Amino acid sequence: MKVYHHINEFKSVKSSVVTIGTFDGVHAGHQVVINKLITATKKINARPCQFGRGESVILTFFPHPRMVLYPDNHELRLLNTIDERIELLAKTGVDHLIIHPFSVEFSQLSASEFVRDILVKQLNVFKLIIGYDHHFGRDREGSFEQLHELAPLFGFHIDEIPAQEIQQIKISSTKIRHSLRCGEINAASQFLGYHYFIKGKVVKGNKMGRELGFPTANLKIDEWYKLIPAKGVYAVKVKINEYSYKGMLNIGSRPTINGTDETIEVNIFNFDEDIYNKDIIIEFFERIRDEQKFNQLSDLKNQLQIDKNNALQILI
Repeated sequence: MKVYHHINEFKSVKSSVVTIGTFDGVHAGHQVVINKLITATKKINARPCQFGRGESVILTFFPHPRMVLYPDNHELRLLNTIDERIELLAKTGVDHLIIHPFSVEFSQLSASEFVRDILVKQLNVFKLIIGYDHHFGRDREGSFEQLHELAPLFGFHIDEIPAQEIQQIKISSTKIRHSLRCGEINAASQFLGYHYFIKGKVVKGNKMGRELGFPTANLKIDEWYKLIPAKGVYAVKVKINEYSYKGMLNIGSRPTINGTDETIEVNIFNFDEDIYNKDIIIEFFERIRDEQKFNQLSDLKNQLQIDKNNALQILI
């Protein structure tokens, strides 16, 4: 997959099959749209060469439009960093990924200007694949109906994907964010089609876990906008240098030792290596319990053993 960090870097192909979106999470619904994109591209390439070679193109944006249009609102958290989004999209088999910088100026393009100047002139769109309820252009004025009117004028085809549903619930990045904020890891994993993960660097902590017999690696997340699941204890897998280990992770303020700052610390089972300053990946499998305050450290230690046993049962 070729990656472009501005639409002007992209050299248009003769028959581009395009889809557009923020693709936060690259969730199961997104994957249906992308599979449709790749299938449509293959169909073009199976035909006589009158259309030229078809190539699949994803147009996405960064920063997230809401971060640009509402700069004073810092509540939005994303399922993926931009690097994580690139990694997930690279696995889909798409030919081209364009990450266009979203700006206030760009947001002022009308729907017809977006179609004419972006889709047609710069991407040379042959076929447009869009997801359920897609809107675009200034104030999200563009709709599927308007695309149907503009497509024949500019000579491209259009396909809409209906809302994908799991257990009768429409999949969306917003619903997945809500599930993670509530600690509903199973629901989030089902919607995503993979285990939610965070990446971070291991930093020094107060080593209280080691004193309790459960040494932890404290994680520092650089990207402020990365969504961290609800406070509590989780069964997780930890990837270090391509190897995967079982573990349990706590998100919270460590009330038993009167902690104040929120930390992310993971106890990696059967592991005793120095990994300070190393980048690791945490995959969430299930939330075990709420974070809670214990009257004595011995009570916390007993609970940690119970948590470990529960995590091992989950991670079998």
